Amino acid sequence: MSATVVAARPHGLLRSLSGTDHKAVATRVIGTSLAFFLAGGVMALLMRTELAAPHLQVVSTETYNALFTMHGSTMIYLFVTPFALALGLYFVPLQIGAADVAGPRVALLGSWLYTFGGVVMYAGFLAKTGAPRATWVGFDPLASAVHSPGRGMDYWIFGVTLAAAGLLLISGCLLATVLRRRAPDMTLLRMPVFTWAIVASVLMVVVSFPVLIVAMALLFAERQWGDLLGGGVTYQHLFWFFGHPVVYVMFFPFIGVVGEVLATFSDRRFFGYVFFVASLLLFASLSVSIWGHHMFTTDAVATGYFSLASTLIVVPAGVEYFDTIATMWGGRIRASAAFLFAVGFLVEFLIGGLSGIWVASAPIDYHANNSYVVVAHFHFTLVGGSLFGIFAAIYYWWPKITGWMLREGLGRLHFALLIVGVNLTFLPQFALGEEGMTRRIADYPAAEGWATLNLLSTIGSYAMGAAVLVFLLNLAWSWAVARTAGDDPWQGQTLEWATTSPPPRHNFDRALPPIRSHAPLWDLRHGDEA
Repeated sequence: MSATVVAARPHGLLRSLSGTDHKAVATRVIGTSLAFFLAGGVMALLMRTELAAPHLQVVSTETYNALFTMHGSTMIYLFVTPFALALGLYFVPLQIGAADVAGPRVALLGSWLYTFGGVVMYAGFLAKTGAPRATWVGFDPLASAVHSPGRGMDYWIFGVTLAAAGLLLISGCLLATVLRRRAPDMTLLRMPVFTWAIVASVLMVVVSFPVLIVAMALLFAERQWGDLLGGGVTYQHLFWFFGHPVVYVMFFPFIGVVGEVLATFSDRRFFGYVFFVASLLLFASLSVSIWGHHMFTTDAVATGYFSLASTLIVVPAGVEYFDTIATMWGGRIRASAAFLFAVGFLVEFLIGGLSGIWVASAPIDYHANNSYVVVAHFHFTLVGGSLFGIFAAIYYWWPKITGWMLREGLGRLHFALLIVGVNLTFLPQFALGEEGMTRRIADYPAAEGWATLNLLSTIGSYAMGAAVLVFLLNLAWSWAVARTAGDDPWQGQTLEWATTSPPPRHNFDRALPPIRSHAPLWDLRHGDEA
């Protein structure tokens, strides 16, 4: 008689770390990205403290350059991008009525590649020559073996490659999930706006991230065997082919979040749904067509084409803004913390978008390039925009993920501090750039008269730090004194609110409601009006 051999299943910590439930994998990535966010924020405060007054007083120039490189690398590769994709990994299967993500083991592998990539990047601080000092873009000659000798830069290259590969795998799983795992009645034009925003994002990831991996491989080879990239221009083409779409990967999911939040807390269906979906797809296609506006000052690109194509972005962006604002028009507004952060996203990102005129127009870009105007521009898009979207998502979906509520009062205080901090930090930087202050400098002469504006900017950065502390206090207090959320505390419109909080292993343990539009629960509540 033969015995049946049953493989032992992992238990405890090992099981929690190797589980393939898409919700658990996504939660780990979100938690890891928030930890990197705190690390990147500390580095930003150190840099702003250094720049509060002229002359070096806190860190050396070499340390400042390392902080500058790792702050930017953390926020781009390890925080905003992975948080956005992990949010999709958690909620896209729920929103389309799927029991799981397609390729759950691939998604698990992607999550660990990303995490390991972050650890390898930070290992540069332990290298004999210290952390890399070549900025988050790794341009030649700063990233060459001559200017950045030692293992620190190599660790950065390996870390970026691993993180990018991991996020690419997660994106492939999300795309396959949308194409193959939708509920029977969930047609493409019945998918929620957040799911469509993720689809547009992962399409950009699968097109552009392989190019980043190739660029990193060539950069490493160049460090070993000399110039392989034509003096750096070829690398710039490769990098910005990734670098521009990734800006929208860090933005699109949160315009989807904002759409969901505004519709829910206005008690209205999302306005102009079909036009919004079309604008996302047009936006995504343009995003991989305009990388050259980052290279106007190299005289190596067709400025006329890239300027025109960059300006055309205003068309889909205008449609998205119109739809989100029209969604609130005439609605029954509930000004929750999530709603405030969603409105804050629209206002702050608009400043970043309008200041993009500087980089879309070649003659103006010649003047503003490499100045603090550019620093202010992209921080308004990524901090004033994406960070507000991140907090809108957290306050909106936290009850669904955990089963308990965050404190609304602390959420409003968090919002107030952040809105003050962002504007006080980055508005003065437009003026500093126009007065000639260049980016990537650890010190500046007192005679330039930049001290007052830099001091205001530093005070604003500490206000943002205080906002994050209030957020952490909210998490701790709400966890210590948990208030049960219920399955649908906000009267949501999409399918994730039709299951328990938190959802079961296979997402739904009850029949799905009828799916007749992108807002099935709104349809169910409003009956004939829907």
